[in-house]
Amino acid sequence: MTKNSSIYVVLSRSQTILSRTVGLLTGDRYTHSALSLDENLEYMFSFGRRWARNPFIGCFKHESLDDDFYSSHSFLPGAVIQFPVSDEQYAGIKSQLWDFLLDSHKFGYNYAGLIGNVVGKGYGSHRRFFCSEFVYHVLRENGVRDAYKPRYMIRPQDLLGLGGKLIFEGDLKTYRSGHRERPLKEEFRFAF
Repeated sequence: MTKNSSIYVVLSRSQTILSRTVGLLTGDRYTHSALSLDENLEYMFSFGRRWARNPFIGCFKHESLDDDFYSSHSFLPGAVIQFPVSDEQYAGIKSQLWDFLLDSHKFGYNYAGLIGNVVGKGYGSHRRFFCSEFVYHVLRENGVRDAYKPRYMIRPQDLLGLGGKLIFEGDLKTYRSGHRERPLKEEFRFAF
């Protein structure tokens, strides 16, 4: 018998110049996305800024609502979407994230894809991703959801329409205080 687990997609919109520009050009409410294995959002993964103050160097990274980038905002509009997954899907996602972590030096940020996405053209690369492209790639590759379009054409806003359960919308800075903290299971522990 299979018990079901969940994964979480975290959407946000910071007040950075890049985020405001993308929001202005697309009209989207959210401009960044990350994938989390736990409801507390302790283990979020995405492609984004390597360093909080430098938008020009992106990479695959572990993110936290407590890191320099997120904590530098006094208000962080966002949403958390819960996707139920089978044990097999959960194990596949965790394995895929582990592979990204181990081989992070092989992956780069898809700058051309981000620009193409914003203007509606898109550009795909086997080893390059931007945030929503990565989240959608993991969801689709593990049979969780499919939007039936190329991964480089997915924007963070599109992830709202994939049929997950919206469990939070508001200031992500208040998310943890509004949700009961649960101790992390041993299976969440990665060695960074």
